[in-house]
Amino acid sequence: MSDAAPLSGQPAWPDASFRSPVTRARRIRAVLFDLDGTLYRHGPLRALMAAELLTLPLQHPLRAVPSYRALRAYRREQEHLRGYSCARPVHTLQLAAAVDAAGLSQPYVEQLIESWMFERPLKYLRLCRRPGIDRLLQALHGRGVPCGVLSDYPAQRKLEALGLDRWFSFVLTAQDPEVNVFKPHPRGFVCAAQMWRVEPDEVLFVGDRPDVDGEGARAAGMDCVIVGRARQGEALPPTCQRFENFERLRRAVDNNFR
Repeated sequence: MSDAAPLSGQPAWPDASFRSPVTRARRIRAVLFDLDGTLYRHGPLRALMAAELLTLPLQHPLRAVPSYRALRAYRREQEHLRGYSCARPVHTLQLAAAVDAAGLSQPYVEQLIESWMFERPLKYLRLCRRPGIDRLLQALHGRGVPCGVLSDYPAQRKLEALGLDRWFSFVLTAQDPEVNVFKPHPRGFVCAAQMWRVEPDEVLFVGDRPDVDGEGARAAGMDCVIVGRARQGEALPPTCQRFENFERLRRAVDNNFR
């Protein structure tokens, strides 16, 4: 688990609550956020990284094609592993799939993944940050409601690059030993509630994918808000509600304190 620096004056456990914007009978004492696609927009980041990936043949002409295969296999393996409890570390399984697909050495693929998946995107994140997230986090902090992050990928450096790390009392990822599973498995959600010493139904999860974030929250017993526009044919679990942007969610939270 990666711990963000504690906020000044933040309680060790929640001492405030508001009505859930999904199930109004529930009282929410903490808010748990997804990161990728939620705190920033995936589309613009993917476009920027796709443009940068076009330079790969110039850097490594003979390894460009197998490198593309490795990156694609690493992402696909995550989707294959979603929701399954694994005996081995999930990152190890993803890395093995990438090495097999590329036919390159493991040290080279590890360096490739670190560079293109985790390091290079950092410089673009502020450009892709979703509008309104600062005001929402400020409002929750001002009300005494703690926030955390549950991410499928390492999150601390991304939060720092986004300029949002100070708002979160802790960061959980699929790579943490106590989680070691991708959403929609409920383990990470339940771990977060335990860290706050609250029941899962007292936590509101905020994500961008109904099939991953919404289903994982539902399995853990949490209400879930999905941020962003609906995709064609996309259905929400019954424990989810969609808000097109963070400003609308902030207003709903403010109204539910009254």
